[in-house]
Amino acid sequence: MITKEFIIKYFELGIKNKSNCGIGIEHEKFVFSNGKRVDYQSILNLFEKLYEFGWKPVKEGENIISLKKGKKNITLEPGNQIELSGEKLKNIHQTCGESQEYLFELNQSLNKLNFNLISSGFDPISKIEEIPSNPKNRYEIMTKVMPLFGKLSLDMMYRTCGTQVNIDYTSENDFSKKFFVVNRLTPITIALFSNSAIVEENNSGYLSYRSYAWQNTYRGGLPKIFLENMNFEKYAEFVLNYPMLFIKRKDNFIDAKNKTFQNFIDGQVENILPNEEDVTDHLSTIFTENRLKKYIEIRSMDACGWDCLCAGPAFFIGLLYGNLDDTFNMVKKWNINEIMSAYKDAPKKGLKTILFKKSILEWSKDLFEISKRGLENRNELNSKKQDEVKFLRHVKTIIETNSTNAEEIMTKYLNDKNFFSIHEK
Repeated sequence: MITKEFIIKYFELGIKNKSNCGIGIEHEKFVFSNGKRVDYQSILNLFEKLYEFGWKPVKEGENIISLKKGKKNITLEPGNQIELSGEKLKNIHQTCGESQEYLFELNQSLNKLNFNLISSGFDPISKIEEIPSNPKNRYEIMTKVMPLFGKLSLDMMYRTCGTQVNIDYTSENDFSKKFFVVNRLTPITIALFSNSAIVEENNSGYLSYRSYAWQNTYRGGLPKIFLENMNFEKYAEFVLNYPMLFIKRKDNFIDAKNKTFQNFIDGQVENILPNEEDVTDHLSTIFTENRLKKYIEIRSMDACGWDCLCAGPAFFIGLLYGNLDDTFNMVKKWNINEIMSAYKDAPKKGLKTILFKKSILEWSKDLFEISKRGLENRNELNSKKQDEVKFLRHVKTIIETNSTNAEEIMTKYLNDKNFFSIHEK
């Protein structure tokens, strides 16, 4: 029987020994052919090329919806964006190596089909009505329900790509501390890793239009309660009182009609009672900036190219695994209303956003030093005896030049409006 206590226990099962705390990276990409987003058949053609590298198809009914190789997955998003869900690994050397291997395989496959990859937080070219869908079952109900409660929900589904870092916790107190930190850092995360200024081939007026879309998405955003001290029980209560999106039974998806998970437990949704899979589905359809499963997901970074793909994860691992106390002490004094104000401003103002009397650029300088010390503390070395600090190079460049990926790419693209100036080589 599913109860609040069951959900609390679910989170407790995520507790790891410090030596077993891993790093999981997920990143999404747009695939184009002849300047247009690819359709589902084109994705199947791409998947066929990836079979040569040992990837195996995963089906939903008769339809291939993802690929699997070992503990890694390539999943299909609503507008045929593709996402690598990486294996939990020990350090940034390994996660960066995993991404490098994946991108090599992907680019080899793309080249055979004359497809192009764009690494941006928001599709810079396509109108929403131009984007093909696919037969993944959950997306049919999401496409129907999501726009009813959030004006940019379909844009989020079909026109955004992000980079996500998954981290572990060693106790309930460790979860509370890390979750407190990552949510308070959300405005800084948005600004520092903004990479979605171009929308429909024009300057959107935002540096992270992706973040603006997520702020106007059903089930998205940054709940104020996340900026307080959170424990497993409080998060379980949040989950119970959160509206559901759907109930899955076999391959059928049933509209939950905005009923809460507590309503579901009480037998008020289609006369069905929940099981553990329903808990997992519900947790994965809470689209907040950060969230808890049996690990913490940090979800506020725009997708970006190879130059910065390893930098975001390294930045957070330095802060959260290497130097959590210093990071916590920095953010604990920030006023919640000021954080929420900065959160609303960050997609447009970027590094100029003011938070607690300082610009995000100035806070980023402080956080960079904390992260650098954290990665030095971890002392995770590669075969050349280099530590993880080398992966912060891109963050350092952003801070020193006071210019994000969004600004660099916007300047480059708007000068010539050439598709090939934004696609990933």
